[in-house]
Amino acid sequence: MTIVAAGQQALGTVCGVKVVAASAWYPNERNGSIGTFVEKDVHAIARDHEVEVVHLVAPSLHDGGPRTEVQNGITVHRVPMSPSNLVDAWRAGRALRPYLDGADVVHTMAFPTLLPFAGGRPAAPWVHTEHWSGLTNPSTLPAAWRAALPILRRLLAKPDVITSVCEYLAAPIRGARTGPVTIVPCIVPPVVPLVDRPERGDQVRLIGVGGLIERKDPLLALATLGELRRRGVDASLTWVGDGPLRQQLEESALEQGLADRLVLTGPLGTAGVSAALSQSDLFLLPTRADNFCVSAAEAIVHGRPVVVGSTGGQGEYITDQIGALVDHQDAGLYADAVLSVLDRTSGLSAAEIAGVIGDRFSEGTVAAGYDAAYRLAVEVRDADRA
Repeated sequence: MTIVAAGQQALGTVCGVKVVAASAWYPNERNGSIGTFVEKDVHAIARDHEVEVVHLVAPSLHDGGPRTEVQNGITVHRVPMSPSNLVDAWRAGRALRPYLDGADVVHTMAFPTLLPFAGGRPAAPWVHTEHWSGLTNPSTLPAAWRAALPILRRLLAKPDVITSVCEYLAAPIRGARTGPVTIVPCIVPPVVPLVDRPERGDQVRLIGVGGLIERKDPLLALATLGELRRRGVDASLTWVGDGPLRQQLEESALEQGLADRLVLTGPLGTAGVSAALSQSDLFLLPTRADNFCVSAAEAIVHGRPVVVGSTGGQGEYITDQIGALVDHQDAGLYADAVLSVLDRTSGLSAAEIAGVIGDRFSEGTVAAGYDAAYRLAVEVRDADRA
């Protein structure tokens, strides 16, 4: 069905709608890893629509005032903004307004992007996509953000439609607004061709992917490796990612006699992560809190079983057939789960494990989800005008 807003182009069956996407999280030349999931969403939307991006870039990652460039085929306008400075956010709101002119839909992505819109809504129908773990796990936030959160949550009432990456995150969003909240997952495309699972031998090659930060708990992953070794399992751990816990992790590995069983690769590109997953036996991430947990889904579409912390939206796609969710941060429990999952998935092929997700999180699925959100936003805005 085609829905047409007054003065707007048709949404749904007609391509070429102009979408202006604004986000405080987006890759640039100084940090190519921040907001890569937002960039993937933008390219999914660009399959059917004209898209421009306004990147509300942190001043530390930028070298001056507003700037426009083409990045991977998408026009990106850089507008400096520090989310921790409300005056700066207000200035950014004024600076980004000209870029919204002529938009058929404004699509904001990630909670800090709402700050410049505190003073008013855009003229076009407004969709907001939320990823922020601060809404589901405020204890992980700095004290100042925790104190401000009750007031900041009111910003969630402003967009016409909000999309959440999972039901786990949707719950607190629904508690902050009366308008529609829909589910559009992160993009985790099927892997073609799949690499078969390695022949099961005496070795167990564990892999973790994520920042070396407290929330991902790489120190517990190391402790789990040590527990498996004490049980006589010839296990090793490769961790893809970097962060402030790297030195502590290296020192702990030395103290526990595990330095030769731990590989820290640092950040890897898409191809490097894929290769590392394909060489592994099992994905291990003792996360304390996640929303969607993209890295776990990536492991599954690579045909690898998973053991992951239970707090988050990953329980919406990890089944007992191919993984386990651990609800206490305990090395013994994680070691138990690793051995149990390896045992019960021993007869499954990579294709059978990957088939649990299939194309549920493909680019086409996400693009269709956003199209539906745009149509709904037009309906909501028209109802407001009536």
